[in-house]
Amino acid sequence: MLQPGSRGGNTSPVRAPPENLETMQVQHNRSVPPATVIPVLAYPDVRAAVTWLTEAFGFAERVRVGESHRAQMSIGEHGGMIVADVSGDQQPPQEGIVTHVIKVRVDDVDAQFERARAYGARVLEPPTTQVYGERECTVEDIAGHRWQFTETLRDVAPEEFGCETVEPWPLSQDN
Repeated sequence: MLQPGSRGGNTSPVRAPPENLETMQVQHNRSVPPATVIPVLAYPDVRAAVTWLTEAFGFAERVRVGESHRAQMSIGEHGGMIVADVSGDQQPPQEGIVTHVIKVRVDDVDAQFERARAYGARVLEPPTTQVYGERECTVEDIAGHRWQFTETLRDVAPEEFGCETVEPWPLSQDN
């Protein structure tokens, strides 16, 4: 069994993670998106993906790494992603196999849905109001990545729909 921080045969020392990732401070670097979690998604055509994600979802290109290698995109105020080229074991999704869904919070899910659909996003679930206070839709982009857009309609305690709060989320500065 691998020990925490172990990579099999790698015996180099591993720095312990911070006690609390919620208070972790990272250095600013203009060469990477400022988000804490940054998905890197493979697309067969980086430039076509950037154009489509900009037009269909409203994302914004921030950094271009070569003409067809990678692009960094912002998603709203605090989100980011990297569009990467297909190479080696880095491949786009395959039909019929779901390995991930990326959830993006928006202020108007119906408008986001209509915009994505107008640009040819494959509809997997139209906007639907959920018991946990969100209105969500799920679409597939031009390479098969699944995106779920969600709008908060009301604040709902997890216990109201059969879940358990283990530790509440910290309130953001915006709340």
